[in-house]
Amino acid sequence: MNMMEGYLAELEMESQSTRALLEAAPEAKYGWRPHEKGMSLGQLCGHIAGAGAQMTQILGGDGFDINDRPEPNEGPATRAELLKMHDEAYAATKDWLSSLGPRAGEMWSLKKGDQEIMAMPRAVAIRSFLFNHTYHHRGQLSTYLRSIGEAVPSVYGPTADVDPFA
Repeated sequence: MNMMEGYLAELEMESQSTRALLEAAPEAKYGWRPHEKGMSLGQLCGHIAGAGAQMTQILGGDGFDINDRPEPNEGPATRAELLKMHDEAYAATKDWLSSLGPRAGEMWSLKKGDQEIMAMPRAVAIRSFLFNHTYHHRGQLSTYLRSIGEAVPSVYGPTADVDPFA
């Protein structure tokens, strides 16, 4: 199995956990936020759901200028919109990863204007900005769910609410 095949297998497996977390977020509480500086539940869910598609755009070129990052939005208004966003982003990410081929080993850089902040092989950027970034925000979503009294679904094993091995 080459690296991209491994990434595709991981994307498929992790997409299921991501979708379960998004499904657990109650639509009626999308406006809730843990702190004035934090994203609302809806914004966080939208960020997670669309991350794959957004990252394929960011990582698809030779580099990305941080000054061009989009402003956060309010996220989807309904669970149906949220899950559609996730499913479409998953499909787009899968297609993009499948098409990369040797480009995965090419250098990619993050810039701020003319200043290069960091450079790395695209495959390393995919691990960091696509996968790890999503996992970080899924952890946030788990704490949001717990804070508003919702059940936290299983991601890698039992939670206080769900035991997939029982």
